[in-house]
Amino acid sequence: MEYNVKTLEGKDAGKVSLSDEIFGLDPREDILARMVRWQLAKKQQGTHKTKGRAEVSRTGAKMYKQKGTGRARHHSARAPQFRGGGKAHGPVVRSHEHDLPKKVRALALRHALSAKLKAEELIVIDNLVAAEAKTKALAGTFASLGLTNALVIGGAELDNNFKLAAQNIPNIDVLPVQGINVYDILRRGKLVLSKAAVEALEERFK
Repeated sequence: MEYNVKTLEGKDAGKVSLSDEIFGLDPREDILARMVRWQLAKKQQGTHKTKGRAEVSRTGAKMYKQKGTGRARHHSARAPQFRGGGKAHGPVVRSHEHDLPKKVRALALRHALSAKLKAEELIVIDNLVAAEAKTKALAGTFASLGLTNALVIGGAELDNNFKLAAQNIPNIDVLPVQGINVYDILRRGKLVLSKAAVEALEERFK
């Protein structure tokens, strides 16, 4: 399909051909949800930890004799029901990662791109280049394009001035095309692709 291309100043810059196999799918929420869950699980550190009864620093001697006190039968003060005792079934250091087939991950990215196009939240820019690394100037440019919450995807190499100018703008993420991912696409309102990014994606899924 043909899609309009704009300049950073908001002017028309011709058209670009978008593949129906990448941008023309009917988005499936279940595939997108699986991908987001996989990404977030992979990001978790898994370093949460509490001490069990075998790890707390406390005497292991029997608290009082078994019989004759009229009280409940207890042994160690490390048991979880006592203050200062170990935590019962507490979190342990572990990996939260789980498997997701590579083909499903690739399909999820295509569904995310298609979802943005279908929702009319996709903008294609001819070239992501800034004359100088000035945040105020770029913020004004984004405001004129209606970009207050967006993910901006450039080519394999980002223009250094553009990258520096954009990094302090709230709710704007800038990534090279290698870093494009489903979670970042869905968490931002608009998706901005450079022509170089579109070509790279077409080549990637060819």
